[in-house]
Amino acid sequence: MSNLERAIADIVIANRILAHQGVVDAYGHVSIRHPDNPERFLLSRSRSPELVEARDIMEFTLDGKVVGDDRRPPYLERFIHGGIFEARPEVMAVVHSHAEETLPFGLTDVPLKPVIHVASAIGGPVPVWDIAEKFGHETNLLVTNTDHGRDLAKRLGNGKVTLMRGHGFAAAGQTVQDVVRLAVYLPVNARVMTAAMRLSPNFKALAPGEMEGRNTFNPKAPESWRAWEYWARRAGVSDLLGEVP
Repeated sequence: MSNLERAIADIVIANRILAHQGVVDAYGHVSIRHPDNPERFLLSRSRSPELVEARDIMEFTLDGKVVGDDRRPPYLERFIHGGIFEARPEVMAVVHSHAEETLPFGLTDVPLKPVIHVASAIGGPVPVWDIAEKFGHETNLLVTNTDHGRDLAKRLGNGKVTLMRGHGFAAAGQTVQDVVRLAVYLPVNARVMTAAMRLSPNFKALAPGEMEGRNTFNPKAPESWRAWEYWARRAGVSDLLGEVP
């Protein structure tokens, strides 16, 4: 299997996992930087993640333009992916989700913090990107052009995730396994934190030392592959996994 074929298979796996885990529904998407050309990225045509197949994957330049004469409709918000890939050369995969558990933290002054160990890779309090800050209140909150995407990428900065006011979140990772894991556990972390705040305003988030060392992700490590394989099998795409590391 070539690098490109492996990347396409991984995008399909990622879409199916995120759908099965309830991180995305009819909307939301995941991309991978092109393994042979860092100035391009791979993303499905406009299709619900649970239905994505290898033949649905399209190729884009970092400004969101379709490569070649593929005339199938792309996602409107492909500029989320292009903006982050352009700003962060080390990022190899991006997820956009509307997970409702995260939405309240983009609407209030309560910062979303990592409170459980499986979400420690979130890092410190998650920043919030409000499209109205630069583009006013006349948008539909969607990231539909390169200016939107680049502004979102600035708010993400060097972090792994940013919330999007009234919209969802965008997450970045050094591998597709990394970003899928982050996207799966971010809503879980939000649910746990919300439940803790109902019990007491004095909940205890993870300390800096408890998050150190969690930003380095090895997709071939046994504990990493275990989750990837488990989620893929439950999502019905274990045939795309390839050899166990």
